[in-house]
Amino acid sequence: MSLMQRAVSLIYPDQCAFCTDLVEAGGGLCPTCWRNTRFATGHVCDLCAAPLLGAGDGIADLCDECLALPRPWARGRAALYYEGVGRKLVLAFKYGDRTDLAAAAAGWMVRAGGGVLTPGTALMPVPAHWRRLIARRYNPAVELARAVARRTGLEVLPDALVRHRYTPTQEGLGVEARFANLDGAISAHSRRLDTIAGRRLCLVDDTMTSGATLAAAARAAQAAGAAEVSVLVLARAAKTP
Repeated sequence: MSLMQRAVSLIYPDQCAFCTDLVEAGGGLCPTCWRNTRFATGHVCDLCAAPLLGAGDGIADLCDECLALPRPWARGRAALYYEGVGRKLVLAFKYGDRTDLAAAAAGWMVRAGGGVLTPGTALMPVPAHWRRLIARRYNPAVELARAVARRTGLEVLPDALVRHRYTPTQEGLGVEARFANLDGAISAHSRRLDTIAGRRLCLVDDTMTSGATLAAAARAAQAAGAAEVSVLVLARAAKTP
C-alpha cells in the first residue's frame, strides 16, 4: 500500500459493504453481516443454483423445479440467496441508489461463476424497460455486468437485448403468470444482431425467482443466433431443500 493510500485509509477507513462497521478491506462484509448472508455454495442445482440435499456425484444435478420446467440456458449460477442480509443488499442495490454495492457483488458473482465466466464469453445484462430506467435512473443488471467485466476482462453487451414492452411487477404472481407476463417482452436489438450471433453469452441479472425474465432473455438471444447461453445472478430466491 502506498503512502497516499495509507493516508486515505486513515481518513476514510474501510466500511462493511452493507452496514457502517469497519472492515479490514473495502468492499467486504463485516463478520456480523457475513454470518447473516447465505451464499450459494455447496451442492446446488446446475441450472438455477437452488440448494440441493447431499454432496452431489460430480455430474449435472438439477432441482425439482428445473426438472419440471426445462430452462433455455446451459448453466446457471448465483452468488447468494435472497434472504437475510442478502435480500437487504439486493433491495438497497436495486431501489436505494446503492450502485456502489456492485463492486462487492461482482466479487461474489465471479467466485460463483465457475463454468459460465469462461474466456470468450460475453456478458449480456437483462434489459430494463425505458419507463423503469427513467424511474430508477440505472439498470442494476448493467451495473453488475460492468463490475464483473472489470474483474474478468470479459466483454459486455449492454444494449444487445431490448425490453420493448412494459410489464407489471412480477411480485405476487404465480409461476405461470410470471412466464405469461414476460411473453414477447424481450427481443434482440435489430442493430446488435452481429454481436450475438455465434457467441457464448452469459446473461446477468440481480435476482432469479421463477426464472421467467431470464428465460425470455435467453430465448431472445437464441433466436438471434447465440451459440450458447448461461446465467449468472447476484441472488437466487430459493427454498431450503
